[in-house]
Amino acid sequence: MAAVVLIGSQWGDEGKGKITDFLAEKANIVVRYQGGNNAGHTVIANGEEFKLHLIPSGILYPDKTCVIGNGVVIDPKVLLDELDHIEKRGIKTGKLLISSNAQVIMPYHWVLDGLEEEARGERKIGTTKRGIGPAYQDKVSRIGIRIIDLLDKEEFAEKLRSNLVEKNNLFVKVYGQEALKFEEIYETYLGYAEQLRSMVTDSSLAIDESIRSGGRVLFEGAQGTLLDVDHGTYPYVTSSNPIAGGACIGSGIGPTRIDRVVGVAKAYTTRVGEGPFPTELLDESGEQMRANGHEFGTTTGRPRRCGWFDVVIARYAVRVSGISDFAIMKLDVLTGFDTLKICVGYRVGGEIIREFPQSQKIFRQAQPVYEEMSGWQEDLTLVRRFEELPGAAQNYILRIEELTGVPATLVSIGPGREQTIVRGGIY
Repeated sequence: MAAVVLIGSQWGDEGKGKITDFLAEKANIVVRYQGGNNAGHTVIANGEEFKLHLIPSGILYPDKTCVIGNGVVIDPKVLLDELDHIEKRGIKTGKLLISSNAQVIMPYHWVLDGLEEEARGERKIGTTKRGIGPAYQDKVSRIGIRIIDLLDKEEFAEKLRSNLVEKNNLFVKVYGQEALKFEEIYETYLGYAEQLRSMVTDSSLAIDESIRSGGRVLFEGAQGTLLDVDHGTYPYVTSSNPIAGGACIGSGIGPTRIDRVVGVAKAYTTRVGEGPFPTELLDESGEQMRANGHEFGTTTGRPRRCGWFDVVIARYAVRVSGISDFAIMKLDVLTGFDTLKICVGYRVGGEIIREFPQSQKIFRQAQPVYEEMSGWQEDLTLVRRFEELPGAAQNYILRIEELTGVPATLVSIGPGREQTIVRGGIY
């Protein structure tokens, strides 16, 4: 038995798609447990690039069962379009399962997401405006529509009518927008339901049966630790729990089932959207990182903010998720820097702190305290063994291990599956 949770250890966009794909080769089931189509995982397989938003990255292996868990909010149109797109590229999707308890993103969620973000003005949070936040709001308010509701015409009609009364009052009376029409939404979503019906199941039971029979399960998180709604840089966060504990809630399995937690982290740090970022580089070094790393969002295309590796954040991720192994990504992007910096603490006023602050006011004031290391000039992309890396690159990884207390079991030096240095087993 082996159940492994894969999480982002920074602000998302760490390269989880590649590591999920890499580890999925030895898994029986790959489970996506939270988030929505605001996430984007890019995978390079057999020289082809695939950009996935809702479907687990394990879908590129034809023999793997892939599960969209109950913690995910699903836009049916986006999911069906994604299925159609990858099927046209020769990928088989017949082993995809969808939790009957997953929440559905409705048209009024898209509208509300945009209106609320616009109303925030200068205090905007950088939402992707895909309806994810409002869908989670309805879930917590106990008025959400689940996948299983779509499969029952009467149940769906009753819930949709009730929700539209509330939403249309808000749109018309508060925002001065047109009301949404019941029939159009009802018929469209019933059509989606019929296309998805054969995939819907009690996914918690399917996962549990696999674990009990000795199968290997890989739980794939979206976004990252500092976007967690409870433990991230609130309010500049997502609406779900990307940390390892979210895997239990979002897939319906108990914490005693989890064997290892792999934290994915870039060899530097990036962030998309608003919010504080202590190690952000607003100079040529930041531009060089962005250019070398092709740092633009998979889902939005927005340029990512870039900065030096932050150990304070990495150690915080270790704490809140119980990370047992790191996968350090994009080490090759740092080729060409004469000097590298690692943030080992924050200076706030006259004090140096080494733990992640709970107060976002303090975090906004944090100035990074750096430790400098020598860089390297050699191309890393053809290296396959850790010992073949330049000495400075080896020292950089070893120092991250020392500062975090966690081994870098996987080191990525390029986008391809084969461009992964393995320093130990995960399963």
